[in-house]
Parts: sequence; C-alpha cells; structure tokens
Amino acid sequence: MEWLRDPQAIYKESFATIEQEAALEQFPTSLRSVVVRMIHACGMVDLTEDIRWNGDVAAAAASAISARKPIFCDCEMVRSGVIRRFLPDGFEPSCTLNDPKTPELAKQLQTTRSAAAVELWREQLAGAVVVIGNAPTTLFQLLELIGAGGPKPAAIIATPVGFVGAAESKLALADANLDIPFITVLGRRGGSAMASAALNAMTIGKEWA
Repeated sequence: MEWLRDPQAIYKESFATIEQEAALEQFPTSLRSVVVRMIHACGMVDLTEDIRWNGDVAAAAASAISARKPIFCDCEMVRSGVIRRFLPDGFEPSCTLNDPKTPELAKQLQTTRSAAAVELWREQLAGAVVVIGNAPTTLFQLLELIGAGGPKPAAIIATPVGFVGAAESKLALADANLDIPFITVLGRRGGSAMASAALNAMTIGKEWA
C-alpha cells in the first residue's frame, strides 16, 4: 500500500485540509489556531458550528500559565494530553480526581468523584486555567462554585462528552454570563483529546519567563 509516512507532511496536509474545509472566518485570529487543533483532534470540520467562546481565552490562559497559576484537569486523560514541552520548565498540570481525599468527599457531598474533585481546587482556583474534557459533573460543580461566590479561574476550556449532562453543562457555561474567558463545544461532542488539544494550541510557541 502507498501511504504518507513523513510526519511533517502529514501534519501539513492535515492542517491544510482543515483550513480549506472548515468555516474558520467566524473566529477571531487569536482563536483560529485553537479551533484548528480541536478539529484536528476529532476529525470533524463541522465542529465550528457548535463552538462557543467568550473573550480572548487563549491570551487569558497563556497569561495565567506565564504567572505560574495552576492548570486543573478533570481527568488523567486530559492531563496526559497536555504537551509538557509547550509549558514553562517544571510546570505540571494537576488532576485531583484520584486524590485520596476525593472518594470520601464525594460521599459527603453525595455527588460524583469528578464533581467532588473540584472542591480540592478551591484554594488555588483564582486565576487558574481549568481544562474539562470528560465529566459534565465537573463543569456543573465548577459553575455552582463560581455562582455561589467562589473564586474565578482565568480561563475555562470545557469539552465534556457524552449523553447525560454533557450538552446541558456546556450550554449552562455558555449562558452563565460569568465574565470569564472560555471556549466550549455545544451538544454531545467533546472529549479529552479535544480539550488538551485546545490548551496545547494556546501554549505552543510561547516564550515563558
């Protein structure tokens, strides 16, 4: 079989196809590379129809990371997808889903571990970057925490996926008027690869202090 083997050529052709087929003109310049990477992660150029955003989320995320604010991920798959060489030296994203305190906290709050894990972000959440690619309950809990007067992150990337709560949680974010830069994908589509790809697009090529 004849197939393309050069990795750089594969990337170049992939991104050229996205640029040709996706409706990118609706997005501000600062967001286009993020959208391209999200499409690249899922292979669906019609994703542009469902993307919603507020403010300059890419700049907000980069500024927070430059200030060494935490990156909170809802699951290990998202955390694993973050490319470390794009981050400041020694910078490590955080995931509290498997923290020893999380299961008991979930029982106390009568909720999922994914939601309970958000409570462990509280002390460092102000000015942080939140990346959610799996659990709608994480996003619901985050919105409730902020709505109750809790600390606000600097930027939210939210692409939880699934059939129960995913569409509803992302619509709630889009409608919440939180004055927080964010990017999300309405409907059932999403996933960890898409979330981490969005963050990678916001950090690639940055010169960190």
